[in-house]
Amino acid sequence: MNRSNLELFKELNPETLQKKFLNSLLKIQNVQRGSIWIKKNDTYLCVEAAGAESSHIKGVSLDVQHPSIVGWVIENKKMTVAETKSDRRHYKEVEDKFAVKSSLILCFPLFFRDKKVYGAVQIIDTTPDKSSFNLDQGYLEQLQNLVDICSIALSNAILYANEKKKTQSLKSALKEAKNEDLIIGQSPLFQKCIDLVKSYADTDFHVLITGESGTGKELIAERIHRLSARKDKPFLVQNCSAIPETLLESELFGYKKGAFTGASRDKMGLFEAADGGTVFLDEIGDMPMSLQAGLLRVLQKNEIKPLGETSVRQIDVRIVAATNKEIKQMIADNSFRQDLFYRLSVLPVHLPALRDRREDIPLLVKHFLEKESLKAGTFEKKISTEAMQSMVSYSWPGNIRELENLIRYLMVTAEDEYIELLNVPLHIRKQGANIDPYGAPGAPSRDAATEFIMNLCSMTWPQLEKEYVISLLKKNNWNITWAAKASGVNRSTFASRMRKLKVQRDRQDFESM
Repeated sequence: MNRSNLELFKELNPETLQKKFLNSLLKIQNVQRGSIWIKKNDTYLCVEAAGAESSHIKGVSLDVQHPSIVGWVIENKKMTVAETKSDRRHYKEVEDKFAVKSSLILCFPLFFRDKKVYGAVQIIDTTPDKSSFNLDQGYLEQLQNLVDICSIALSNAILYANEKKKTQSLKSALKEAKNEDLIIGQSPLFQKCIDLVKSYADTDFHVLITGESGTGKELIAERIHRLSARKDKPFLVQNCSAIPETLLESELFGYKKGAFTGASRDKMGLFEAADGGTVFLDEIGDMPMSLQAGLLRVLQKNEIKPLGETSVRQIDVRIVAATNKEIKQMIADNSFRQDLFYRLSVLPVHLPALRDRREDIPLLVKHFLEKESLKAGTFEKKISTEAMQSMVSYSWPGNIRELENLIRYLMVTAEDEYIELLNVPLHIRKQGANIDPYGAPGAPSRDAATEFIMNLCSMTWPQLEKEYVISLLKKNNWNITWAAKASGVNRSTFASRMRKLKVQRDRQDFESM
């Protein structure tokens, strides 16, 4: 094999490789015409052609039911030599418009490494006396060996290109999933909420979203913003329970330089920064009474007064607020302003708990499995009927957020392709066994299982992964090799994750040995 043939195997672009491959065969047999065909569904497709009529051949499809030399070679998995005038396998119609017809065709099958045929290559003699080919048996056997090697190189290039396309597709899908969180659900109760959201988006009134923690209130707020006329303006979020009262006021309304100790420069508040857009106030029920008056001024007069400022500033924002608390009860307890409630709840929407829309659970499970497999760059795991049934039957006190964290947990801990019932945490299986998924479940007791899942819901993904890694190491007496094997990844990957998560063996682990 000469140097030019060896260069073929370094090429990873299928189109470039098949062109080089075909031209090499034509040169070896001293002919000018040839083509490469791939079996695709119910046709044989010409993916490459060389010679004077190549533009009329490349892209042609032959029906598998119609006799053809290419089809015979692919189906019988062996080479053939065919005289076109007498061989009934010759698909003469392909050459109807050719100025020069073929006289002799030499056709070889193309194999994968597992000997499965995926196509054929044919080289064509167009001389009237059929004198170009060397048909010596020994020469043909050597040529067959060369074709076999080249066909494997071509199949590897095709597989490489397909995997590259899949990787690009995964990256694109992951980017899209990051840019826009989907809202999943088809239950009548949930669809009623979505219909309300769509109608609310067409208006400019303020919206109050209620519902338990983890039901997706922020996603709904984002949907309202994206569907509204304000979609090209800012969408800014503030959790009213996440920061102290004094900081919350400055975050929302801003301040002037010198307004208080440490105010070394002017700071624009959230309302002013979102001018023209939407502000999402999460956990509005936790907003202190002292700040509710300032928010009421925003709702009534579209104006703010930064700390230390002597005059007000006009703004144009739409407020979408959310809470998991019983606001009406808070009004009765004098912990929430009644006038503020009426201003906020011009357009109310209540999101149902996950236990009240059980028919959506399989859809959500499928969605989160796809999402997490994209993030991890792994194949999507399947879930058994029994495991799915246990999830449908469970009460989900943490709602969709709890379900999403559970799927992340199962993606890590389930070693096989399928997530089975035994992979599902015991408290979910135990509750599911005693609850009719289509009936009204009883209120779950706040036992150790409930505490466990609430802790699970409070974790970030890195925290959850770190806990998993530490648990595996402790179970395997801090033997990294054994722990890596149990996790289903190689030792170097496991050790790399340990370093990234800053997992180290505590002194008490040594002392307890």
